[in-house]
Amino acid sequence: MAADSVVNSVNGIGMSDNFQKPLGANGHSLNVVLGTQWGDEGKGKLVDLLANDANIVCRCQAGNWKGRHLVRDSSCLHFHACKKTWAREGVLTSSWNGMVVNVPQLFEEIRKLEDKGMDVRSRLLISDRSHLVFDFHQAVDGLQEIEKGAKRWNMTETSSDIQACSASRTGLRMADLVGDFAVFEQRFRSLVETYHRLFPSTLKVDMDAELAKYKEHAVQLRPFVIDTVSYLNQALKDGKKILVEVANACLLDIDFGTYPFVTSSNCTVGGVCTGLGIPPKVIQKVFGVVKAYTTRVGDGPFPTEQKNEVGDRLHSVGDEFGVTTKRPRRCGWLDLVVLRYSNMINGYS
Repeated sequence: MAADSVVNSVNGIGMSDNFQKPLGANGHSLNVVLGTQWGDEGKGKLVDLLANDANIVCRCQAGNWKGRHLVRDSSCLHFHACKKTWAREGVLTSSWNGMVVNVPQLFEEIRKLEDKGMDVRSRLLISDRSHLVFDFHQAVDGLQEIEKGAKRWNMTETSSDIQACSASRTGLRMADLVGDFAVFEQRFRSLVETYHRLFPSTLKVDMDAELAKYKEHAVQLRPFVIDTVSYLNQALKDGKKILVEVANACLLDIDFGTYPFVTSSNCTVGGVCTGLGIPPKVIQKVFGVVKAYTTRVGDGPFPTEQKNEVGDRLHSVGDEFGVTTKRPRRCGWLDLVVLRYSNMINGYS
């Protein structure tokens, strides 16, 4: 289905009038859900509930390494490249310019969801500005961590290298892939050769095989890739109800988190504007999700961590394992100092 057909089919859906008032000047509603701590607060549950009354649900940053799960009809669905709101019929779900996309994993996850009877492709939009993350990016991340040796940070995100590509203007974006493939091929080979020079004996990339795969993916993706910035701002003018899901959490923000033990993106409310291409004034409400106790995955400061039977109990009863890594989460008491700091930055409604 062409992108404009997807947009038109969803825009016609009538939604209830009670979606988190007050509405904006044009009758629109744009609300944000983000984590107040170090992630895993249960944001997805709130997003799933609020999505009942939304026309559009979008993510503004991060990528396929952020796992989410949804229990529905006694079955558990796991989402990584896809968003869990694809389980909501009639809701347009999109990947915006602040996200990075692993294309093969995206299509693999779509296939699995379609096998479960979900209609995904008719409600899919992808930003032409979103960056592509390749398997070799993740391989390079791993090699760089090995080089750090004992100084490496035990984090869960695998995007530091794609973010470096973005900052150095060497990254490839979705528009490159669905545009002139000859130009894409040239830039892809140049990027891989750059990494080969950095890791000549350890990084192995079959460029011909990868390019053949991505040439096929380009054809599959073309109907879904649009200028999401223009689309979203027009949706606001048209009075649509929009819900924004922010991955990670405040204390993992690249600027405001417990640096250097943070992610590579802005997962505070400011990241919503830069990750979607919208002005701050259109945001109505910011929902900060708090867990009754605190958890953290990976290394970094955790003042209230309980390395004792209390922490073991929280871990056991809360079933605290990462969706993506399956690693046990560190557990501790609720930290009100952290919450006050988080509220200062994000201004929760």
